[in-house]
Amino acid sequence: MPSQVRLIRSSALSDVAQYAYAATAPAQARLIFLAGACPLALDGGTVGPGDYAAQAARCVENLVLALDAAGATLQDVIHTRVLVASMRQHDLVTAWDVVRSAFGDHDVPSTLMGVTVLGYDDQLVEIEAVAAVTDSAQDQP
Repeated sequence: MPSQVRLIRSSALSDVAQYAYAATAPAQARLIFLAGACPLALDGGTVGPGDYAAQAARCVENLVLALDAAGATLQDVIHTRVLVASMRQHDLVTAWDVVRSAFGDHDVPSTLMGVTVLGYDDQLVEIEAVAAVTDSAQDQP
C-alpha cells in the first residue's frame, strides 16, 4: 500500500535542507511512535564502535525492523530526529548522509542534533521516528 504521508515544501524557505519542511497524514491514520533505534546487534552489543557511518546504518536497519513489526515502512515515516554523540559537525553529517540515503526520495522532516552522550556503551548514533499508516478495515484492532 502506498504511503499516506504527504511531504510539504515551500518556495518561501531555503531549498538547501535535504528534507521537506513539514508533513501531514490523513485524519484516519494510525500514528506509530518508535523508540530510538540504536546501533545494537541482536546480542545487545554496540555495532561499529567509533564508526558514525556504521552505527547510522545499523540504526536504520533496526528502525526498519521496528517499523515492520508495527506494519509500516520507511515510506510511512512522517518525522525523524537523528541524535549524534559528537561536538563535530562533520560527524553529524557523516551519520546524516547514511540516514538520508536510506530514505531516498522520501525526504521527511528531520532534526539532526549533536548530543553529549547516548545510552549504550560506545553508542554514537540514535534515530527517533514517527510513522503514519492507514490500515484496511480487516487489519484494525
